[in-house]
Amino acid sequence: MDNTLARLAADYWALQMERSPITGMLIGDFSHAGEIDDLSRAAEDDAIDRAASLAATAEAIDPGNLTGDERVTRAVLVEDARTLASELSTRPAEMAVDHTMGLHVVLLQLAGHVVAPTPEVADFVVGTWSRMGTMFRQAVERLRQGVAKGRTPPRLAIERTIAQIDEYLASEVSDDPFARPAAPAAFDRVAEVNWRDRLNRQVVDVIRPAYAAYRDALRAEVLVHGRPEERSGLCWLEDGEQAYAAAIRRHTTMDPTPLAVHHIGLEEIAGLEDEYRRLGTGPLETGDVAEMYRRLRDDAALRFSTREEVLEAAHGAMERAREALPGWFGRLPGIGCEMAEIEGAGASDSTLAFYLEPAMDGSRPGTYFVNTSRPSIHTRYEAEALAFHESIPGHHLQIAIGQEVDGLPDFRRHAAMTVFVEGWGLYAERLADEMGLYTSDLSRLGVLSFDSWRAGRLVVDTGIHALGWSRRQAIDFLTDNSPQVDANVANEIDRYIGWPGQALAYKLGQREIRRIRAAAEQQLGTGFDVRAFHDVVLGSGPVPVAVLEEVVTQWATR
Repeated sequence: MDNTLARLAADYWALQMERSPITGMLIGDFSHAGEIDDLSRAAEDDAIDRAASLAATAEAIDPGNLTGDERVTRAVLVEDARTLASELSTRPAEMAVDHTMGLHVVLLQLAGHVVAPTPEVADFVVGTWSRMGTMFRQAVERLRQGVAKGRTPPRLAIERTIAQIDEYLASEVSDDPFARPAAPAAFDRVAEVNWRDRLNRQVVDVIRPAYAAYRDALRAEVLVHGRPEERSGLCWLEDGEQAYAAAIRRHTTMDPTPLAVHHIGLEEIAGLEDEYRRLGTGPLETGDVAEMYRRLRDDAALRFSTREEVLEAAHGAMERAREALPGWFGRLPGIGCEMAEIEGAGASDSTLAFYLEPAMDGSRPGTYFVNTSRPSIHTRYEAEALAFHESIPGHHLQIAIGQEVDGLPDFRRHAAMTVFVEGWGLYAERLADEMGLYTSDLSRLGVLSFDSWRAGRLVVDTGIHALGWSRRQAIDFLTDNSPQVDANVANEIDRYIGWPGQALAYKLGQREIRRIRAAAEQQLGTGFDVRAFHDVVLGSGPVPVAVLEEVVTQWATR
């Protein structure tokens, strides 16, 4: 690789790992192990300056002197570093209370899945946990800065976060997730017992007190200033328009106006109605879309009643997909995908499922996490589409392959291209139908249900954050225009309130991948090979939409 570009790529990855040692620990990069995320304003200012400088220096490199893959590296670096600097410049940490994906709840869900491959890393885990109080104190200080400027989190997110922390603190110390990382194989029984004892001391002396102090500060200092449900969106803040524009760019790598996105969502919802009529007449015995929504939402027979049913359906879908992969992909990941349940405090507020990428050193496989805390929020007809999105051929295939491509800089393997990652996940739901993976027309209705959900996100996310919609308006819209069950609708709307712009990436990304595929099919005609197309799409790691189009176009014109 070009020497300057290689240095910039290494420097950008170093910046990311320095910013979040916890992320590094989860994915198996221990370059800053034993440290903890620095949430201070000073660290944020430093990250903004360094990311902007890296983007500018990379952009100044003449692409004419680079190979094709080097041009991709340059483009991804410019996009990712520049949008990171732009996003951090809107000071999201001053409002960072999120009960669905906030640091406090993500740590609770993932701490037990940390892997310590060596005794040295095991010591680092203890060191990281010992710094938890510092991190939460910094989080509180950033929230105080936001309160002083009138930039505050949504009140509902604060209330839910307080309740989650109360639930965690009431749980048994003996089952604390921070004391359950995987021990090194080199430990004998005595060494592991001693290590667990050290982890337990951190839980009692540092971690739980840190969570309690964070909760107390939220309750005493932030809650009263929280944005009410009728003014949940960013547009109610003085700099809300700028913050939302930065979030849209960060998650989509594009610059559509919120109003344009809003109308795309409305058009997508209307366009799905004919598919509902064609597919629903058989299993639901009606062609009336509103009646289909009601039946899919309210018929108790269409929901799971036990966690075992949820897990069995997910596992069966994964296994069918695994067997069909060779016919649709030439490149397959070397590392496997396992299933796990979302556990502990915050599980009831969490999403239906999510995926955790494999550890970089192969010590932990990719993991498909399923929310079994309330089985009835899972519908039988959506279970297969959900599994295909989150595991195979969705996130696991895309992320694991990206990790294993030879020669990619680390920052490209893990680039924060939500539009690519989530766009592929949604693309995979319909691809699974091409692959013959759905077991019934009822399960195919799950594809339409999820498409309605993702199209509705375009409407409600922009409605909340650009058009001033209240939480109730958003809930009512998604309820009226999708078959999603009430509990899931409310959870999802609350997620969009706390994580602006992220929900736009799914449908916009799917549309772009399908558009790029259609152009390649038209250009190549009978010479189009879907296996080769998929290998090209996944073979560069996560990339911006414009770069993906360029890569596929070059492949199609060879």
